[in-house]
Amino acid sequence: MNKFFTLFASRIASFAGSPMAFIVALGTVLVWGVSGPLFGFSEVWQLVINTGTTIVTFLMIFLVQNSQNRDSAAMEAKLDELLRAVEQARADFIGIEHLTEEEIEDIRARLEKENGPEGEKPPPHHAMARLLSRR
Repeated sequence: MNKFFTLFASRIASFAGSPMAFIVALGTVLVWGVSGPLFGFSEVWQLVINTGTTIVTFLMIFLVQNSQNRDSAAMEAKLDELLRAVEQARADFIGIEHLTEEEIEDIRARLEKENGPEGEKPPPHHAMARLLSRR
């Protein structure tokens, strides 16, 4: 079930971001708009587009979020591997995505401060523990 949903979500999210999806959506709205006089611009006619767009939007939120979560997890894994592979990289950065937003912002601010004046290179081996312990 998981693999099926992953494949399904990936394909739908990919299609949703394509020019063809936009054309299909635009075509649907145009057909709906042109059919207005046929249905006397009735409440049912209006309800059709409102209901359709609400359902599509509701379902797309979950599909796009699923794709975004997988992309983020893959990117984090790739970056973790780079941190392990690069000798001067600080391995303490591995897994910081699990910290709170405030902790990450604190680390970012300390890194900017550590970098010093523009263009100056930071020392290669400061530990993340030092950054976290300075709170």
